[in-house]
Amino acid sequence: MRRMMIVSTAVALCLTAAFAIGVTAARKPASPLADLPSGKAQLMSAGALAFGPDGILFVGDSVGGSIVAIDTEDRKVPASAAKINVQGIDEKIAALVGVTPDQIMINDVKVNPISKNVYLSGSRGRGPDAMPLIVRVDAAGKIATVSLDNVKHSSVSLVDAPAANTSGRQNPRMQTITDMNYVNGNVIVAGLSNEEWASALRSIPFPFKQAAEGTTLQIWHSSHGRFETAAPVRTFVPYTISGQQYILAAYTCTPLVKIPVSDLKPGAKVKGVEIADLGMGNQPLDMVPYRKDGHEYILIANSSLGVTKLKADHLETYPAIASPTITDVAGVPYDTMGELKGVQHLTQLDDSNALILVGKFTGLSYAPGPPAGPLNLQTIALP
Repeated sequence: MRRMMIVSTAVALCLTAAFAIGVTAARKPASPLADLPSGKAQLMSAGALAFGPDGILFVGDSVGGSIVAIDTEDRKVPASAAKINVQGIDEKIAALVGVTPDQIMINDVKVNPISKNVYLSGSRGRGPDAMPLIVRVDAAGKIATVSLDNVKHSSVSLVDAPAANTSGRQNPRMQTITDMNYVNGNVIVAGLSNEEWASALRSIPFPFKQAAEGTTLQIWHSSHGRFETAAPVRTFVPYTISGQQYILAAYTCTPLVKIPVSDLKPGAKVKGVEIADLGMGNQPLDMVPYRKDGHEYILIANSSLGVTKLKADHLETYPAIASPTITDVAGVPYDTMGELKGVQHLTQLDDSNALILVGKFTGLSYAPGPPAGPLNLQTIALP
């Protein structure tokens, strides 16, 4: 009898363990790829890019007022560190799709953190008939278009996208999505909304179900000497300060503002805290945070200030800027990288290197226009 009890107990323990393993397996989060159906990805425009898990590429479609998640199927880890240098990338893309280089517009550049391949968004053509375009570049410089015809993808519409208005200096619809980042299971989207405070940050859970209203923002803009709610965030990065996660956001003319991620709630109105001002007549383009020689830095590409290297140690020690500055520059100190000129896009390649898209600006310093001359992709060491 005792032997039978021992055997029964052992069987029960095995069944309990098997059940526990089954429950654990059932609770393990499935890859987001499982929720992506196949078909044609509907894009009206291709702007801001961001990478999520498993090589998923998020594409901002300001014209369509939506975010599209695309499975790139690009998950092969390179055997060695990538070094990407392509001269005349716009000319090569133009030849690939059968147009002249002046008909290619590049809107954003991002590196797949798994494969280290580079993805560029833009358009084939300009104006209302422009066709959205996404291109992949590998370490050997080989260029290929990313097909949208039959890909695993999903999308979500923004409920608070602003209406189109072509009568002003800038169409607010084209600034619906100005930058994106994937943060802790959410796609954080900066841009304009149709709310009273038009400047917005939206936190959208992924896999996509439905997008709620964004958080709308007010900042003190010291260069302008006033509170502002209508200017969009131009570029931002998630950043941890004293153990708390923030969004570090840069605006035109050029305040740097911190916003707690915990404040990004649907419909909330939040006042960002300005901790730096880099000067007027300038538009920030991209930001790359990194660590080097035991110190924290943020590299910022700008339209007229060039590339600046912000000294980001102990950002919690800098007080809020809440009044006009006398010198037009205040807060967190920075250096200008004089050797880096004409940088139109900046993104991180790995822990030691960044990738830049270099060319010549046209248009106003705070509203850069199409490039004049060829554009080059270039790998640089993080300074």
